[in-house]
Amino acid sequence: MSGRPAIGLVDRLGVAGRVALAAFGGYAVAALAAALLALSLPLPRSEAVSAGTLGSFALMAAAVVWVFAARTLARAALGLGVVAAGLGGGVWLAGGFA
Repeated sequence: MSGRPAIGLVDRLGVAGRVALAAFGGYAVAALAAALLALSLPLPRSEAVSAGTLGSFALMAAAVVWVFAARTLARAALGLGVVAAGLGGGVWLAGGFA
């Protein structure tokens, strides 16, 4: 036997939860950011959409890094939830849900 401790089910579920949160939460934050930027940038519509989409890729990467850097899964979820709520409020104020 090697000197390494066995990886338990709780650890595996924690990693699986972070992967799911990074994928789905990061996508939600990136989509909201793209929508907000597309609605609020003072550019022609096609350029605002392109710029918003490009910016959302960087935000998606930052969300993934945040999820795996956070101390707990709950803190990561809370952080993404606060950001998503702020972006959703911004999209609502910009008239994106009308």
